[in-house]
Amino acid sequence: MAHGDLSRSENRQLAVASTALGSWRVGAAVGAVVGAAALGVDVLTGSWSTSILAGPAGLALFFFFLVGTVGGQLRKDTGDRRLRRWADAHPWKAALPASGALLVLNTLVLSILGDWGLIGAFFTSLLPAGVLLVIAGVVGSVKGARK
Repeated sequence: MAHGDLSRSENRQLAVASTALGSWRVGAAVGAVVGAAALGVDVLTGSWSTSILAGPAGLALFFFFLVGTVGGQLRKDTGDRRLRRWADAHPWKAALPASGALLVLNTLVLSILGDWGLIGAFFTSLLPAGVLLVIAGVVGSVKGARK
């Protein structure tokens, strides 16, 4: 089935399904270490405030999604071959669900744990989500070009 044969809904479903290819356990471990280190730095430097958890939680989320998404693109041995071929052929579409999830979760973390309002948290979360999308898209594109 060629790309032109798929509907927009089927393309979205494939993009979401391709996130299952990620190395999420490693991403969780890296995110936890980065978040704990950031929290430790905030505590040691005396940056005490009501939003002391918002920054480290945002960093933990970013590195969780970064390692999970990019690690999934670089792994060869897991998942359905057809799904992997689709993700390799469409690296930017495959990176969109993780970037969108980071945008939503980071917005919630910043608005709940931090001093941001919902709109401010959303606009603040656009940068890490965009960076994740660019990194994952470029890694997937370079990987696809090397084949």
